[in-house]
Amino acid sequence: MSKQNTNIKNITEQVRVRDFYGHRRIFFIFSALMMVGILALCFIRGVNISIEFKGGTLSTYSYDGSVSESDLTKTAHDYLNTLVKVTTGETYTGETQKTFTLSFNLENGKAFSGEMQQEMLAKLQEAYPDAKIEALESNDVAPTSGKTFLMKCMVAAVFAAVVLILYIAWRFKRISGWSAGIFAVVALLHDLAVVFGTFVVLGFEIDTNFMAVILTILGYSVNDTIVIYDRIRENQGLLPKDTKLPDLVNLSLSQTMRRTVRTSITTITAMLIVTILATVNHVDSILRFSIPMTVGMISGCYSSLCLAPMLWTAWKTRRAKKD
Repeated sequence: MSKQNTNIKNITEQVRVRDFYGHRRIFFIFSALMMVGILALCFIRGVNISIEFKGGTLSTYSYDGSVSESDLTKTAHDYLNTLVKVTTGETYTGETQKTFTLSFNLENGKAFSGEMQQEMLAKLQEAYPDAKIEALESNDVAPTSGKTFLMKCMVAAVFAAVVLILYIAWRFKRISGWSAGIFAVVALLHDLAVVFGTFVVLGFEIDTNFMAVILTILGYSVNDTIVIYDRIRENQGLLPKDTKLPDLVNLSLSQTMRRTVRTSITTITAMLIVTILATVNHVDSILRFSIPMTVGMISGCYSSLCLAPMLWTAWKTRRAKKD
């Protein structure tokens, strides 16, 4: 037996090689159906955009005891005659203070005047006479500042994607780095779309939590993809030159799958614990981060194994046939 054949045998005997590439159409169809489903949900349910991005008023009040978010929403809606979102929380100014915030956008661009603030406070105090409700602050968010903030977040995400393409193109030039980088970013876009769909399905607002999850997933998801590309490049130097690319990729994915899944399970478990604690303690602001983050991690594991390498291999194989 030649040294080359012995090398191949030693590599392939260390792991059970799975035919990832043979199932690529299933992965592509599944991802395409998810994208279509998310797009349909956007039209059916609509996208809930935060006051931070579309502009409006944030009015915060302190209280004692307990209050009902649904009753607060009804009281505020009856007076303001507009859609109102109520968020409960706490502030720390020397001592813990219970608070709730009314988020709304008055019709015809009207401002929440001082007179309206006093009347709103009177209505709330009348509805909850024992809660000792007091006004803390009221802030108007201009639509232009919200749009500027959103644009800055999107520019940051685009810049991160460009940097990733450049890095992968330089780092993996032996395996056609440009195409590897582009398809890694395509997989990232898939993960970001899944995160966006999670916000739409659960009715979460597109706010700063959304941008935090997006930027975190950008760094997390590409890590597993880079590990897989690195193994493909390493095996390319170990296997014979005439090894077919699908076989090379199947072997590399089989070798890295256990590591990728275990890493993902560890991080997903941590986020699940955070989600459970936030649910028990009714901390909605954390839930709006931890749940989409968990879904994004699961999607990142899937796209790193089943999407980015499959798209890259299919494209390279097609190019080779044409050449």
